[in-house]
Amino acid sequence: MPDSRDLDPLAGLDQSARRAQPRVRIAVGAAVTLFIAAVAVAALLSFGAGGGGEQPLIDGSGVESGPSGAPEPVTVGAAPLLVHVLGAVAKPGLVELAAGARVVDAVAAAGGFTADADPAGVNLARPVVDGEQLVVLAIGQVPPPGQAPGPAGGATGGDGLVHLNTADVAALDTLPRIGPALAQRIIDWRDANGPFTSIDQLLEVTGIGDAVFAGLAERVAL
Repeated sequence: MPDSRDLDPLAGLDQSARRAQPRVRIAVGAAVTLFIAAVAVAALLSFGAGGGGEQPLIDGSGVESGPSGAPEPVTVGAAPLLVHVLGAVAKPGLVELAAGARVVDAVAAAGGFTADADPAGVNLARPVVDGEQLVVLAIGQVPPPGQAPGPAGGATGGDGLVHLNTADVAALDTLPRIGPALAQRIIDWRDANGPFTSIDQLLEVTGIGDAVFAGLAERVAL
């Protein structure tokens, strides 16, 4: 019958070696634990260096998306404005301006005033309208009949008033506190209701209240 010592691989070791075996196993286990902890720390450090969190996504179209997957807004530039500048400017002709430009920008793009220009004859702060014609008068020059300094082609009579029943957007835009949008509403009201029969009817145009009307009353006519 086999000796029990033949079945135990540790039987050939002396007692001191057999007592050391558990210590070796503990040491190996501790080393494995430390290695796993080191790998975990390295992974965390790598994640932090990469920015972490959700990253923008780029779909097949090349459009960058936010964390939710929705496309990031793209700003599209507004169309440029073309203005025909005539009169007492250094370089009369067509000028191209950015959206939101004003008369002062149009004059500058046309080379600025000439020595005999009358700067007081134009409202430099007025926003320009795409397609308008801007006439800069010389000092002492009288506007042609039916035309006043500023945007040409408007219905501004020799009395210096803007005539509501014939004025276009450019002419109406010369009025105080009337921009292109409100000028278009005045024309829309005229198209829908027929010619103005009283300047008080301006109060029926959306956007014109008592305060705005007070600044128009002495500058308009039928």
